[in-house]
Amino acid sequence: MMEVREWDMRTREGIQRFRELRAKSLPSIALDGELVYESIIPGQEELSAEIERRYKEKNKEWGA
Repeated sequence: MMEVREWDMRTREGIQRFRELRAKSLPSIALDGELVYESIIPGQEELSAEIERRYKEKNKEWGA
């Protein structure tokens, strides 16, 4: 259903990704390449609901 990637801010790749997302602070969470949470870690229910909402939106043409 999903692929999870974590970037280490102590690496060039991590810093580059942080800049690509235009994040300003840590922690930051992006979903589908879009910065969704910045400076907070959402609760499990909130994060799960957002992931499910995005999944349904992306797959609505298949009746997911």
